[in-house]
Amino acid sequence: MRILIAPDKFKGTLSASQVAKNIAAGLREVLPQADLEIVPVADGGEGTAEVICQALSGEWVVCEAHDPFGNGISARYAWMKESATAVMEMSEAAGLRRLRDGALDPLRATTFGVGEMLRAAARDGAREIIVGLGGSVTNDGGFGMARALGVRFFAGEEELKNGPPELDKLTGISQPKDLHLPPIIAAVDVRNQLLGARGATRVFGPQKGVRPEQLKVLERALRRLADQIAVDLGCDFRNEPGAGAAGGLGFGLMSFCQAQLRNGFDVVADAIDLDRKIARADVVVTGEGRFDAQTLEGKGPAGVARLARRHRKPVFAIVGQADPKVGSGELFDGIYELARPPITKIEAVKLTVELIRERAREAAVRLRGSK
Repeated sequence: MRILIAPDKFKGTLSASQVAKNIAAGLREVLPQADLEIVPVADGGEGTAEVICQALSGEWVVCEAHDPFGNGISARYAWMKESATAVMEMSEAAGLRRLRDGALDPLRATTFGVGEMLRAAARDGAREIIVGLGGSVTNDGGFGMARALGVRFFAGEEELKNGPPELDKLTGISQPKDLHLPPIIAAVDVRNQLLGARGATRVFGPQKGVRPEQLKVLERALRRLADQIAVDLGCDFRNEPGAGAAGGLGFGLMSFCQAQLRNGFDVVADAIDLDRKIARADVVVTGEGRFDAQTLEGKGPAGVARLARRHRKPVFAIVGQADPKVGSGELFDGIYELARPPITKIEAVKLTVELIRERAREAAVRLRGSK
């Protein structure tokens, strides 16, 4: 029996690679003769660069950049030498991991460091750049990123150089004449537009510390940015699905870098040749930390399951916890949840490794009985 193990990360607990190795360990205890292939996946969020780097035997490149509040950092991105492709995550420069003492401040946080990473990859000779959009603490519509690339923003004669609220004063944008970037693919795992009830600010802002009275300030700033871009750059991507990803960075990448937005899972699946690997497997096992409605909208496990279904392969998921309101019968042959009675969610987090192996053994027993 050939089993493909293709999970996403358990966010905040284990990387996709660690999850895969523990699933494999559990399966081997029951099915020692099985042929196991480990292929961690991602969906454009955190872990995307690592998954692609491992699958394609890439290497890590370090560049100097700035965190969301202007502090100097060393950031890294993956480099695929053969194709001269750079794979990076915006969270490396503007994500939760860069917060000091966990202090959120969406009125000050910017994506300036992301622009520095793009510039570094272009300077290194990248023929293509893939950017994973996820885990951001910013809500600036790509304002900071654009500034790092040489774009200038003005309120009359005053140049705007600070946080996103000052975009409300924006009256003009000046593009640099010497900006040369390779094709950029922005890998997104959401389809939210830039503005409105389902936009970047109102949906994701509260997660980044945006208080109720700040929502209008940031929404107004992003709308002003979009209006001025339409005038000065002649493009308007505010209503594009995914424009609201990473606090509007999806919109900024399209507007200032002519980036193409793609479903993050599809980007990863293509890069690691996942379809072919699923086709040659007999069974597929995937997983993630939380299985809910968002999973079915394009997260890694749902993407894996849909490919498995296309090839008529049985597919199982091992998850930290599952929303009981979300049906999954059409996609999965079985879901094995870590946090199930009498095990609480808190206990499941503490026992993640042991429980992943235990649930993998349960799945293996079922597979052995079906042989």
